[in-house]
Amino acid sequence: MPEPTDEKVLTYLRRLTADLRRTKERLRAAEAREHEPVAVIGMACRLPGGIATPEDLWSVLAEGRDAITPFPTDRDWDLAALHDPDPEKPGTCYALGGGFLNEATRFDADFFGIPPREATAMDPQQRLLLETSWEVLERAGLDAHTLKGSRTGVFVGLMHHEYAGLVRGIPREVEGYLGNGSAGGIASGRVAYTLGLRGPAVTVDTACSSSLVALHLAAQSLRQGECSLALAGGASVMASPLSLVEFSRMRGLSPDGRCRAFAEGADGTGFAEGVGLLLLERLSDARRNGHEVLAVVRGSAVNQDGASSGLTAPNGAAQERVIRDALAAAGLSGPDIDVVEGHGTGTRLGDPIEAGALLATYGQGRERPVWLGSLKSNIGHTQAAAGVAGVMKMVLAMRHGVLPRTLHAEVPTTRVDWTSGAVRLLTEEVRWEGDRRAAVSSFGVSGTNAHVILEAPPAEPPAEAPPSGQRLLWPLSAQSPEALREQARRLADAASGLDPADLSHSLVAGRAALRHRAAVVGTTTDDLRRGLAALLAGEPAGHLALGEAADSPSAVFVFPGQGAQWVGMAV
Repeated sequence: MPEPTDEKVLTYLRRLTADLRRTKERLRAAEAREHEPVAVIGMACRLPGGIATPEDLWSVLAEGRDAITPFPTDRDWDLAALHDPDPEKPGTCYALGGGFLNEATRFDADFFGIPPREATAMDPQQRLLLETSWEVLERAGLDAHTLKGSRTGVFVGLMHHEYAGLVRGIPREVEGYLGNGSAGGIASGRVAYTLGLRGPAVTVDTACSSSLVALHLAAQSLRQGECSLALAGGASVMASPLSLVEFSRMRGLSPDGRCRAFAEGADGTGFAEGVGLLLLERLSDARRNGHEVLAVVRGSAVNQDGASSGLTAPNGAAQERVIRDALAAAGLSGPDIDVVEGHGTGTRLGDPIEAGALLATYGQGRERPVWLGSLKSNIGHTQAAAGVAGVMKMVLAMRHGVLPRTLHAEVPTTRVDWTSGAVRLLTEEVRWEGDRRAAVSSFGVSGTNAHVILEAPPAEPPAEAPPSGQRLLWPLSAQSPEALREQARRLADAASGLDPADLSHSLVAGRAALRHRAAVVGTTTDDLRRGLAALLAGEPAGHLALGEAADSPSAVFVFPGQGAQWVGMAV
């Protein structure tokens, strides 16, 4: 065999070096994808206290309001028989109330093209998930119709599955619908089916940690390229009082339905209902697509208690591990975090264990204390939606630069040695400055723990303002004339304080064009409000026109108004 020449050896070494360089680049790219931040680009919710939007949630937090109410009257609950102060009495609940959703039994089935019989058989949790899915896309400036066929994922936490069992002697008209209408796995699938989404559709049930586990899985799926967008969150609606009765037997409820998180007066949890969804996207994609970034998910982790002192008893060591794993995934350390939104259910067993884990992790090696709070003190324990509700609270706090106070916590629990670390309860409102990083905990009675690290988004250059006095279009659309007027009412309520040009852009570019349409043309917010008032007042066609979309294009009709114009569009 001939000896290799120097030139051949040199060529081989060059090729080997090039291969090694490409391999290193691929490894770096894979590692970057594994830890790429995930952007929160939209939020939508239904929470106790009449909270129907994130703005409503912030109002409750900023004003320090308590959203706990008596038991709901719009369900087939025997309220006279349900409450009894004797915790030993079978089939009763000694708590006086909790955090309940207003009008949880209502649903606009026609909007989603669902037949009335099928809608009747649908668990309210599925109905509310559909509505908040549509809303979170709109709030992110996305037309839901344009996502049909896209690799958008749906990751939903759900823990109540008793709806079908409440139907006695199945009515003939809902036969064939009830199984799917109450199946947990259908909850995520129904959203994907209705919107035509083709990414992963996953329903998670780890009890009270479900929505935060769903968020963790959604972020992983985005980083792995399984989906380009992801809906992530959870829902809890108590179709029956079964959970209240069961926890009464366990002495786990607060008698007045309030969560006194980490407080000396903690006397049990207060159950609540809620629905919350986030719209997530890889940060690099969100920047490229021009989507507003509300916050960034830097890292997250999930683990299990394993064998502890009891099946449903929390494990402090496991909570410490999940915190450290989430920090490692985020590339951060404990002193980098400013505030923790705790699980904080207000129980004498769980809260001290959680506080101990926080003191051992976030409370060490820092110059300033880490703040600790719990949304449950305002709205109760929203169960499968608790984690996503806590994330929303922290995102809103970042954007407002304020940490809201935790209610009912004026005297911290003496079951915790607060001197063992720098952790302080948010008994008063605190200004939040600097980089703004937060952590959110969610621990399930299943033993599954989840922890998420959030931070404020990188600063963006200010958008170029449009020329003053520019004529703007504010379109509206809905599935019926009545719904169109409701849209006008809601827009009129929200218009004050909004930039008219930003509002015009959102309505034009980020809303689906539905069957019935109208629009205002003008230059100022006052123009917008006058045109909306004309629609609400049902003024004649000189000010207003309603157009119904036809299958073929037709003209745009412009009707002059006073300072504004209504445009009836049939296009």
